[in-house]
Amino acid sequence: QVHLAESGGGSVQAGGSLRLSCTISEYTYSSYCMGWFRQAPGKEREGVAGIDSDGSTVYADSVKGRFTISLDNAKNTLYLQMNSLKPEDTAMYYCAAEGFRPASMVVAVNGRNGFGYWGKGTLVTISS
Repeated sequence: QVHLAESGGGSVQAGGSLRLSCTISEYTYSSYCMGWFRQAPGKEREGVAGIDSDGSTVYADSVKGRFTISLDNAKNTLYLQMNSLKPEDTAMYYCAAEGFRPASMVVAVNGRNGFGYWGKGTLVTISS
């Protein structure tokens, strides 16, 4: 059973930075995709950034140039470095994982439906 646990959320002012972490347990797929999603109040969950076992990364247009996704295989930890944060980045952030998916799945329409493993989320609040 795969378990994902996010941490690193918090409250910062616009322009600030946060780094989210997601620890992943017992993940044995040789081919995989891991990603970060977010859900703001009243909105659908959307893909933010993804990375796959080939090392490909993908970002939503709204975060390109500001967010960076990375994976430390030795620590079984997925990261999301978020810089130049904006109030519209306020949301619950979730990490997700699935086998045999390309990174592009994260930002595809309804891409969230292709992921079977989810963390419980960490809240990010950006004040103006």
